[in-house]
Amino acid sequence: MTALPHTTSEYQALDAAHHIHAFLDQKALNEKGALVIAKGQGLDLWDTDGRRYLDGMSGLWCTALGYGRADLNAAATRQLEELPYYNLFFHTTHPRVIELSELLFSLLPEHYSHAIYTNSGSEANEALIRTVRRYWQVLGKPQKKIMIGRWNGYHGSTLGSTALGGMGFMHEMGGMLPDFAHIGEPYWYAHGGDLSPEAFALQAADELERKILELGAENVAAFVAEPFQGAGGMIFPPEGYWARIQSICRKYDVLLCADEVIGGFGRTGEWFAHQHFGFQPDTLTIAKGLTSGYIPMGGLVLSKRMAEVLVEQGGLFAHGLTYSGHPVAAAVAIANLKALRDERIIERVKQDSGPYLQKALREVFADHPLVGEIQGAGLVAALQFAEDKASRKRFANEDEIAWRCRCIGFDNGLIIRSTLGRMIMAPALVASHAELDELVDKTRQAVDQTAREIGRL
Repeated sequence: MTALPHTTSEYQALDAAHHIHAFLDQKALNEKGALVIAKGQGLDLWDTDGRRYLDGMSGLWCTALGYGRADLNAAATRQLEELPYYNLFFHTTHPRVIELSELLFSLLPEHYSHAIYTNSGSEANEALIRTVRRYWQVLGKPQKKIMIGRWNGYHGSTLGSTALGGMGFMHEMGGMLPDFAHIGEPYWYAHGGDLSPEAFALQAADELERKILELGAENVAAFVAEPFQGAGGMIFPPEGYWARIQSICRKYDVLLCADEVIGGFGRTGEWFAHQHFGFQPDTLTIAKGLTSGYIPMGGLVLSKRMAEVLVEQGGLFAHGLTYSGHPVAAAVAIANLKALRDERIIERVKQDSGPYLQKALREVFADHPLVGEIQGAGLVAALQFAEDKASRKRFANEDEIAWRCRCIGFDNGLIIRSTLGRMIMAPALVASHAELDELVDKTRQAVDQTAREIGRL
């Protein structure tokens, strides 16, 4: 067996030889070479050349507590020594998953009671599809199986979650199935026209009612959406949207399902993003912040209404995963949730660090010639690029412009993300004021350089 490589170029060569990365042109990446991240502490990352980066994206919206938490590492180690694995098959369970659920439901609104654990958000949404359809079967309405999502919404990369999501390019790559439908996204800046944000919110929500009537309410099982769109650009719906959506779902007996994979566990300053927007879903899909990304884990949270039907009337539910409720993952999740609770981190996001970031972004970018809108709450935000701010005209090549801005950020030691014409950020919930200042300042440098390169500054 040969020794492991030590140089960046050697790592890059082996990476190119053996990996197909997510959401990119692999040939182009191989020619350039992947960035090889080797170490993390707090909000900081270092590559194999020793260069430091401020992680403005919490990995993939997941490292809520930052990197290098000794308590999470210790929880995993203790559990590995005690019981490294067992399953929830064969009429068995184990202490850590029971303790996790007890803690989780103490943090959730009383509306919820049961969970089905998975390894990721994609799997949680796969479980959602099957569970919702089984729920209606048990109630004697097997024809209620159509799931309605939103265009530009994202719910994962498995086949079912891709169909549920609204990414057209993913559908074109074999990712569409029957019995899935979509409505427009509540993206006022792009689609609001002459309407006020409030008027557009109602118009966007009312599209759901038209779609339900088109498909037949007797055929529609659920409406599934992120409280704010994550991978689709950190798009926050205007005020009034979610109240109208909830009213429509209740009117037509359609389940309202919130994808909290990104928004859950404190991102907006509330434990869950649906609480920030003031609505009550029937289900929640969770992942990412559940373990701060230290180990894979996700889940589907069910309302008492649904759980009672499935438990008391459903009989056998033919669903399960080898690693559902994995003891090591559960132990890390317990340590993570206790830290978020006991260190009052989410309260700090709501009362201190979140308002601090939102104010700083608006002070720096409100009059920037490249930025047409700033959205966000807590420690999540998006900068909307615009060719003409007065008319909300977007650049025809906004993808290229935003990608260039993202690359400038990386070159300057800042990890932020671009989606369409929006620059998005979601730093760890433990970010200090100094780290948020660095995030905003380096973002400003990247946006300024981008503006200069296209002649806008």
